[in-house]
Amino acid sequence: MGKADFLSPKAISNRIKSKGLQKLRWYCQMCQKQCRDENGFKCHCMSESHQRQLLLASEDPNKFMDFFSDEFKNEFLELLSRRFGTKRVHNNIVYNEYISDREHIHMNSTQWETLTDFTKWLGREGFCKVDETPKGWYVQYIDRDPETIRRQEEQAKKKKQDLDDEERSARFIEEQVRRGRGGKEEDETPVFTELKRESEEEKVVFNLGASASVAGPSTSSSVLGASALKTAASSSTKRKDTSSSSDSREKKRKSALEEIMEMEEKKKKKQQQQSVRTDNWLQPNIVVKVVTKRLGEKYHKKKAVIMELRDKYAAVVKMIDSGDKLKLDQNHVETVIPAPGKQVLILNGPYRDTEALLEGIDEKNFCATLTLNSGPQKGKRVNIAYEDFSKLA
Repeated sequence: MGKADFLSPKAISNRIKSKGLQKLRWYCQMCQKQCRDENGFKCHCMSESHQRQLLLASEDPNKFMDFFSDEFKNEFLELLSRRFGTKRVHNNIVYNEYISDREHIHMNSTQWETLTDFTKWLGREGFCKVDETPKGWYVQYIDRDPETIRRQEEQAKKKKQDLDDEERSARFIEEQVRRGRGGKEEDETPVFTELKRESEEEKVVFNLGASASVAGPSTSSSVLGASALKTAASSSTKRKDTSSSSDSREKKRKSALEEIMEMEEKKKKKQQQQSVRTDNWLQPNIVVKVVTKRLGEKYHKKKAVIMELRDKYAAVVKMIDSGDKLKLDQNHVETVIPAPGKQVLILNGPYRDTEALLEGIDEKNFCATLTLNSGPQKGKRVNIAYEDFSKLA
């Protein structure tokens, strides 16, 4: 019986049946052919082309296995880097997307028997960062592209240069302040001399117009008159005027310098706030809300208390309503915002692990005003985003 025409009902039916993934046990990796049923697979195994491929594979089986292993590894890493980048993702999610392609390399033709073995091998070879959790294995792609490495080095170099410029400007400002203060101190430093009297009959006379005291005979003391008093008064007023003008100039100079230093401190604080943020925020003894639907409607949108942490991203929680204990990832829960006046714990940012009192909520900016209750900055009012704090149990 000849082959059906392209537009015949039989050919259309065959194309519809061949769509999507078929059973793995009826797939021949050597010939890269997918059969629809057991009879078709049996006929294929008896065909001349299949026998010829088996003879070629029997000559050097390791060569074919290495070829399929390299193809599987390259395609898997390409999908991981293109689809997820450097994000941390479950290995089964990546594998399910990989096998959705009909022309993919099957794992039973590679050197790895299971997906777990392949994941461990990726970690040992340095292609990915892998870690095991109660939910399974997670992978994170390590980007070793020369262009990416060059871009990261340029960013690090630019950041270091900015820090060097800030330190240089701060050092220059401090030097200017030191010079200004040092010059004033040198100009206004008085010279003190010891008062000595050779005989008891002699009187000590102070010349108000001169900088040093002069001791003379008793006859010269009567010479002081109205002119001496006038010169003394004029010199004292001049000294007051010069001192007041120098003080006002120094205050103006100090205020400008203080403004510059305050601006530099604000920049440093912003950089510190950006650098102290982490991707994990779970802490014990806080109230969270379950947002995953995989556990069913019984636990969805229900509140729980974190009892203990298993690692950075997983914890054991106790449901408030039912008292059940569950192991959950931080992606399956979210923070809880209590009413104003309640105690909260800051989970991320520069005030991490600090207890605070909730004063008010800013719905427009998605943040809240907190008063710190512990730490060196106790009593300070700060604005914290919703996702960076949670209610204390």
